[in-house]
Amino acid sequence: MNKCKIICLLLLLPLLYGGEAYSQSFLKKVKGKAEDKAIKKIFGEDQQNNNNNNNSNSSGNTNSGSMGTYGTSGSSSSGTVQNTKGGGLVTTPPDVKENIASARTAFSAKNYSDAKYSVNQAILGIEMELGQKVLKELPEKADGLPTVPEEDKVTSGSSGLVGLTIQRIYRTNDKELKLNIANDAMMLSAVNMYLQNGTYATSNDDKNTKQTKFKGYRAIIQYDDNSGYTLSVPFGQSSLFTVNGVNYDSESAFMNAASLFDLDKIKTTLGEK
Repeated sequence: MNKCKIICLLLLLPLLYGGEAYSQSFLKKVKGKAEDKAIKKIFGEDQQNNNNNNNSNSSGNTNSGSMGTYGTSGSSSSGTVQNTKGGGLVTTPPDVKENIASARTAFSAKNYSDAKYSVNQAILGIEMELGQKVLKELPEKADGLPTVPEEDKVTSGSSGLVGLTIQRIYRTNDKELKLNIANDAMMLSAVNMYLQNGTYATSNDDKNTKQTKFKGYRAIIQYDDNSGYTLSVPFGQSSLFTVNGVNYDSESAFMNAASLFDLDKIKTTLGEK
């Protein structure tokens, strides 16, 4: 069997046994290798000579033929200039009225994709406004701890699983209270499962988790040596109120700090029933 037959057989084997996808991949590799050999044969010697000449010419001049060698900070020897300025992006909530109008126009034109997008943007805008309103109604200090304004956050996925999330942090030195209010269906489901299961309520296996009451609401309190105390309180139809306290001396001290937040007022602002 000559060389030509052997090559043909190798090309046909993948088609017979490996399927179309494998054969295409195999042919591509064979073609690539053939092209590489042809290029090396035609240009290899000249290219090698040119590279040697370039190396010898640049040995005495570090800037010869190069745009990527810099001696100042904010740049790299690879030629990529690194960014050292800029204030990031400005977070601007979507305009609710504008998006509702756009949704109506798109719907009338039977452009349902654009109508859906505009409706989602309007919902996002509403949630962002609600979140900012809740933040304004929260106390500036809690348990003697001042708020950290730059860590205030209002985010929204405008979806059924993870919607509006509001965060505020109070901190002094090593003591901290972190407040989160969220429409998080997955987390809420886990908390409700724990609260509704009698086995969990009576089990003594987990010494760091227990059920409790917070302003008339059923809740869960947890303790961890690293993260401290965490109180989770489902409220309304789909919301979860969470407070985390770091470096509190006792459960009672932490619960007193958590009680400074008016959960009923938050519930009313969010329109929860």
